[in-house]
Amino acid sequence: MSTDFHAKSSTQDCRLIELERFGSLEGTLSVVENGAASPLGYDVSRVFYIFDTPAEASRGGHSHLMDYQTLVALSGSFDVLLDDGSGSEPRRVCLNRPNLGLLIPPGIWRTMENFSAGSVCMALAKNPYDEAEYVRDYDEFLRLTASKR
Repeated sequence: MSTDFHAKSSTQDCRLIELERFGSLEGTLSVVENGAASPLGYDVSRVFYIFDTPAEASRGGHSHLMDYQTLVALSGSFDVLLDDGSGSEPRRVCLNRPNLGLLIPPGIWRTMENFSAGSVCMALAKNPYDEAEYVRDYDEFLRLTASKR
């Protein structure tokens, strides 16, 4: 698999995306559609969510070779630490609104922490699950991003 993203990606490539809100007396709805109407810039092929995470826990701790993902705090809040391997301080983004997504391109190491009680994180992934496309070892991530230092 390609490691080009690890050589070129930057935490500045990660961006917040405001998902359209449709409000009424019955509640509020946000929609993410595939195709040209997608605010993500890619079609979603996999959705998963993380819940019941203790406040002191750390989740994520990996990067992807090819997969784009957007994280959304459906409930509560949590921080996402973004590391591009350049040696600069990781970028911290707090997610705390269900209509705000954090787009993370391939080649960025992400770790989630500081979960509030009852928080739910939804991930919208471009690609189907493939364990071979994950980089789960931080030393391997640093090897893949060595040209940035």
